[in-house]
Amino acid sequence: MKLDIDLDRENGVPLTEQIVSGVTAWIRSRAAHPGAKLPSIRQFATDYGVSRFPVIEAYDRLVSLGYLDSRHGSGFYVSERQRGMTGGQGTSDPRRAEEEAVHILQQFNHPGESLKLGSGFIPEAWRDMDSLGQAIRHVSRTDSASLIDYATQLGNPTLREHLQGRIAQLGIEAEASQLLITNGASQALDLLMRYMLKAGDTMFVEDPGYYNLYGLLKLHGVNLVGIPRTRQGPDLDVLQAQLRQHRPKLFFINTVFHNPTGSTVAPQVAFRLLQLAREHGFRIVEDDIYADFQTDLTDRLATLDQLENVIYIGGLSKTLSSSLRIGYVVADRAIIKDLADIKMLTSIGGSRFAEAVAVALLERGTYRKYLERLRRRMRDALGATVQALEANGWEVFERPLGGKFVWARLPQVSDSARLVEFGAPLGVTVAPGSYFRPNAEVSPWIRINAAYAGDPRALAFFEAAARLES
Repeated sequence: MKLDIDLDRENGVPLTEQIVSGVTAWIRSRAAHPGAKLPSIRQFATDYGVSRFPVIEAYDRLVSLGYLDSRHGSGFYVSERQRGMTGGQGTSDPRRAEEEAVHILQQFNHPGESLKLGSGFIPEAWRDMDSLGQAIRHVSRTDSASLIDYATQLGNPTLREHLQGRIAQLGIEAEASQLLITNGASQALDLLMRYMLKAGDTMFVEDPGYYNLYGLLKLHGVNLVGIPRTRQGPDLDVLQAQLRQHRPKLFFINTVFHNPTGSTVAPQVAFRLLQLAREHGFRIVEDDIYADFQTDLTDRLATLDQLENVIYIGGLSKTLSSSLRIGYVVADRAIIKDLADIKMLTSIGGSRFAEAVAVALLERGTYRKYLERLRRRMRDALGATVQALEANGWEVFERPLGGKFVWARLPQVSDSARLVEFGAPLGVTVAPGSYFRPNAEVSPWIRINAAYAGDPRALAFFEAAARLES
């Protein structure tokens, strides 16, 4: 049989992703019963006029997601082990969480001609590609073992020393043995979830906040409780009210240049957060992934707490390269030792090559010079973006002092899904604010990456959207 799905070669979404989404929707619509046989890879490719390679990848992914069973010598079948939705606040079918994450990433990052105004990335033209290439060639010539070997369990010792020095500038006192290199900040979060949480536990998160974290928590079966983010940080009144009802294990906070609002936690809020953590016995996971965008350094929660109740996460991927997955987590030695063991069990080791390239960039001073240029460019872009938005009647949540993001809305638009639909014909891709809420609640806000906001398509979008009627 031929499946009832649509493939569009012109929309920029990889065929593999379209096949996964199409088959997933076909199964979830109950058009197919468990045990139903799918077309063979060859037949599917023939039916839709595509090569077999995206079909192979899609079928493999659907098997790993639990939608299909692969029977050797027989083919692919709708899985007999269909898992239903789970109950409880913030929990969901793990496959659903992954689908949502894939869909969000497609909105922000899929190739194509549209302007990714809501993207989380720095444009390639803004990056120091020459220095990056030089560092890669240097490591390839001088450290051939890094091309084939795993990194050490904690990560490159020289890189950890450099990162130790960087957090020391923030006033965070930690030994190199308290720092674990991870495959981006995302792996740091995953390791912490595996180590500190189990299904049914409660974790407080910011609302709005980091969409990928929400999906990760749902995959682990964790209950999410959203704490509204104000211009000065988490809403303390709501937090204290929720603490009377829940006993969270962790509270995840993005302190500096918050994603997506661009705000930074105020000192008085930081002090009270730490008091509440001590009083109620929960730990704070401080995500400081945008630290390198900050010129005038401010105290972090980990500075004030010195890692007693705070676990600190940082990284270089947001500035240096998304491909060189360099993240790190800083905590007391006992936690780091256990996280390192979990890292070895789940991924064996990190990328020795990526870590060596990062060391080369740090030791040569090229990363420092690049950051100076990037900060100036982002500050100028942020100022121009806020000016353009306000000139067209948009409301800005906060005027960011750094980072990449502006959180904005139009007073007459209650659901920013309208802005998504409006932007598409103008060649502008944005994501609805619901993507940044713990349980996808409707939101009037959208995230704007200032690095892309000077494009004529963005400026035309700001102006035209302001004429939308309520």
